[in-house]
Amino acid sequence: MNRNATARLSGARAGLAIGRMPPETPMAMPIQDFSARPQRPLASSSTPGLVARRALVILLALLPAAFAAHALYDAIGQDGLTAWEGLYMALFLPLFAWIAFGFATSLVGFLLLAMNAGQPRRKLPPVGPLASRTAILMPICNEDVVGLFGRLSMMERSLAQLAGKDDFAFFILSDSSAENGAGEERLFDELRGSFTLPVYYRRRTQNIARKPGNIADWVRRWGGGFDHMIVLDADSLMSGQTMARLAVEMERHPQVGLIQTIPEVVGAATLFARWQQFANRLYGPVASAGMIWWAGSEGMFWGHNGIVRVSAFASSCGLPELPGRAPFGGHIMSHDMLEAALLRRRGWHVHMVLVEDSFEEFPPSLPDLATRDRRWCQGNIQHVPLLTRISGLHPVSRFQLLVGASAYITSPMWLALILVVVGGGWAGWWAADNVLPAGGLIALTIAMLFGPKVMALAHALSNADQRARFGGAARLSGGVAVDIILSILMAPIAMVTQTVNLATVLMGRKSSWNGQTRDRDGVDLWSAARLCRYHLMLGALLAVGAWRAGISPWLIAPIIVGLMLSPLFMALTARKDWGMAAREAGLFQVPDPWWRTPHYQPLRHRWVQIEPDQVLAAPPTERGWRLIRNRARR
Repeated sequence: MNRNATARLSGARAGLAIGRMPPETPMAMPIQDFSARPQRPLASSSTPGLVARRALVILLALLPAAFAAHALYDAIGQDGLTAWEGLYMALFLPLFAWIAFGFATSLVGFLLLAMNAGQPRRKLPPVGPLASRTAILMPICNEDVVGLFGRLSMMERSLAQLAGKDDFAFFILSDSSAENGAGEERLFDELRGSFTLPVYYRRRTQNIARKPGNIADWVRRWGGGFDHMIVLDADSLMSGQTMARLAVEMERHPQVGLIQTIPEVVGAATLFARWQQFANRLYGPVASAGMIWWAGSEGMFWGHNGIVRVSAFASSCGLPELPGRAPFGGHIMSHDMLEAALLRRRGWHVHMVLVEDSFEEFPPSLPDLATRDRRWCQGNIQHVPLLTRISGLHPVSRFQLLVGASAYITSPMWLALILVVVGGGWAGWWAADNVLPAGGLIALTIAMLFGPKVMALAHALSNADQRARFGGAARLSGGVAVDIILSILMAPIAMVTQTVNLATVLMGRKSSWNGQTRDRDGVDLWSAARLCRYHLMLGALLAVGAWRAGISPWLIAPIIVGLMLSPLFMALTARKDWGMAAREAGLFQVPDPWWRTPHYQPLRHRWVQIEPDQVLAAPPTERGWRLIRNRARR
């Protein structure tokens, strides 16, 4: 019996895992004691002037916030504040400051890119001989197996062309059910002989602690054989050159524990996904450049498309099970941001970089986005009590965890603000139009909301190459115009959805963590209406309340229209034919990904079109190509 078969049988007998894995190389990964300060002190930042950078961003956010506070108090507080007016200001000012901070970050990013002080894509060092070994981990749970192996094949083929290819190995770490796992195993057995690089597969029969438990299991059993691990999601795509260059960066900077790339969205087919893909590709670099500039060595981790030093992760990131019930107790769900904070807690630098050839997919519809967002909501809310419970966190790490949690508090605050304005006017406590922001403050708020989009558009239009890659000035400007309209319609929908999600999480309803819906073609209108029942009821209530309160229709109409059209918005944007029509009209055009550029032309003949705008790469043999093609046709 060969070694792989022996390993599989021994794992099955132990009742822990089924797979085809190399011999184990164990590494200790102790559970962290959050109450004890770490032994290793925080290392100094590698970025000069970082304190001044952060002070500048805070100042840029506080200046408009101070103006808003003065303007609002001047309008309603001259004769003193009632309790109702005090509540109104207590809601409005933090929300305005939140918008101002995002605007300040984007403004810094825009200025950096405009002055060429920050490049939209960082050029990583050339790939040379490697002295380290890197594992590429793909944790999965009940995913589409054809798409999964298609993406893996693309990355394996790209990496196999590099001189340092022998220093990399792929690991598919499955938490799928027994039924789905059987399909994974069959296809893996059929394809494994067609891979050039080592590709291993392991399925846990006990899904303990979800994705972080899956990765921790790999670290404890096989982490000792590798210096770095590139963590991917099931929908991730990275070129071989980018992965190899990240490994070179880690070798050159031994104080760095994690490098997080900022992935771009790819593979969109529905109108909703194509719209979000366009927004991500156009607006993302400006906001990201600013965030990277002030974050420095206290960056964040999104749990995928990043490279991690295995020894640093093992010594810093063993996560305990939290006491109590959901949402604050149990296994830690939003583990990634916390892992970045724990790495920095032990002195490791955590960096974010904008690089080429790092991609992910986006949920195909609004309901799928809401499902994913609810999981993130529960995970981020878990961080709130940890802010005071974990000793030795860097102040910036605490701030990032707080911002992540507060992102889900802003929606109920916006809803409360709207209800306060309408309810106070309806009850006759004030003339609602008088307490709404004056013209200057409204103009400033609009500038803060849409300024980052305008800056990103200006940056793209100023560069001939960027302009051409987005389809030219007319298509680019048209895409931004349509994006603004859709964003206005979606804002109240997202507000209610996130408020409902937060309420159900706080009531103790757990979020499931199964395979995500990555492909969809439409949502039934009746189902959409059922999902939007709270949106429709609130829209009707606000329409009556605004009329009774005497609020100018143009001020409240965007909110009411967005809520009342929410089922139609949800159903139509989830359709692929509308996405295809937008593509044929040149709407939401984005630059080609790395596998469609001339540099990678030699590989293009190995790929086969499966779905519109989604390509799968075949393994290097004709037999492997036929297997994936035949599976896709079933």
